[in-house]
Amino acid sequence: MSQPTNLSGNDLSEVKQLGMWASIMSLGYIFWLVGGMELVERIAYYGVKASAGLYAKAPESQGGLGISLSDYGIIISTWAILQTFIPVFTGGISDRVGYKETIFASTIIKIAGYLCMAFFPSFWGFLAGAMLLAAGTGIFKPGIQGTLVLATRRDNSSMAWGIFYQVVNIGGFLGPLVAVHMRQLSWDNVFYACAAIISLNFLFLLTYKEPGKEARLERQRKIKAGDLKQDFLWKDAWNELKKPVVIYYMLVFAGFWFLFNSLFDVLPIHIAEWVDTSVIVSTLFGEEGTRNGILQFWLGLNNEGTKVMPEGMLNLNAGLIMTSCFLVAALTAKYRITTAMLWGCLLSIGAFVMIGATHAAWYIVLAIAMFSLGEMMISPKKNEFMGNIAPEGKKAMYLGFVMLPQGIGWGLEGYFGPKLYEMYASKEKFARQMLGEEGMSSADVAAIPQGEAFTRLVEFTGRGSRELTEVLYNAHNIGMAWYIIAAIGTLSAVGIFIYGKWLFKMQQQNPA
Repeated sequence: MSQPTNLSGNDLSEVKQLGMWASIMSLGYIFWLVGGMELVERIAYYGVKASAGLYAKAPESQGGLGISLSDYGIIISTWAILQTFIPVFTGGISDRVGYKETIFASTIIKIAGYLCMAFFPSFWGFLAGAMLLAAGTGIFKPGIQGTLVLATRRDNSSMAWGIFYQVVNIGGFLGPLVAVHMRQLSWDNVFYACAAIISLNFLFLLTYKEPGKEARLERQRKIKAGDLKQDFLWKDAWNELKKPVVIYYMLVFAGFWFLFNSLFDVLPIHIAEWVDTSVIVSTLFGEEGTRNGILQFWLGLNNEGTKVMPEGMLNLNAGLIMTSCFLVAALTAKYRITTAMLWGCLLSIGAFVMIGATHAAWYIVLAIAMFSLGEMMISPKKNEFMGNIAPEGKKAMYLGFVMLPQGIGWGLEGYFGPKLYEMYASKEKFARQMLGEEGMSSADVAAIPQGEAFTRLVEFTGRGSRELTEVLYNAHNIGMAWYIIAAIGTLSAVGIFIYGKWLFKMQQQNPA
């Protein structure tokens, strides 16, 4: 990498962190308030996000959209691009207009998105709802995270971001559980529930007091008086984006976010189609499963208590982070940020290789656990890193920049991830092929509604669903999609390694 030409205002120094309990005790009221607001927002958000792929591929006869994975990819990539690129500029708006005002506006927009999904159960309705939800989330994030940066110090930032990420994942854990049980009643109940949940943030806003508001208002007074020059927002953001420390960060971390979002966008579909999760239930509770309603809810089981729903499997990710992220934050606080993020990326790559290698339920559990540990090492650190290097008065703007590699990675994954899966692992596609091989006419195969091909295959052949699943799995290279995704992550890991070496050199040349 070339020598940087502009690092003005960026603090590249590493600050010694307080101990675990000292860090926790040093966090104030505002920190915990924004944690609560993020919790509510994440419950609603992941209630939809974790089930979006299942909703898209579910046939219309079951209340789903009944669309192809390619069409689903269009929705997800549009969602990704809007949600991740909007904060690049709305972060600066939050710094100037005020965090409370932008959080309020974002909540209204997000409610409209959930209601749009409920009222218009079609490709275009879900796309419009996703766009509103993306816009609302893109406006929400910089205000929340900018508040957090101002409510913490450099010596407790590692623990603060770790705890914040842990709180986020409590929401990420509860949201899919809401979706599991709401969608078994009807899909629109999921969207109504999420709209009601996000509305709770209006109550939090009643007690919210913006830290650093006096400094922001004083800055605005100086600008109006002509004592201080303020660039146009787009120009200000562009000047910061041109800095090498930001550009290189954006490029090298995009691959990890391709991996990360594949877990949420594609893995639930993979689990629903190929993984027999009844094995987990029978191991824990016996062949009859469990009728205990409490266990069914918290484990994300179906109403019969005989199998784990895809959202329940994925919830292991949020559950592990919810219970142990602060421990990982404490363990990694003594390491350089880029070193911790590199090891996190490598663990995540290993998890995707395992998903590709087997569809055994317990191995999928292990893979999700591996990914979760990797995520705990990398995801909170991205915010800590950007918050630390951000110049004064531009904290929310830089935390908006965090979304750039996510935007690139998720935008590409949103479009290509479902396509890769459809190409190498789609049960719907393989079932249609087998129906033709078994003697069904091409016209009859084409007439089968989207999402119902495997059910029709079971009826047509008279064979059991488990047997046919094994036949299709063994006949096709299902794992190839996951190996390709892992390869993309490997490129990112190499980039993180090089970036870490370069950044260390810059720190040596620009000591605090």
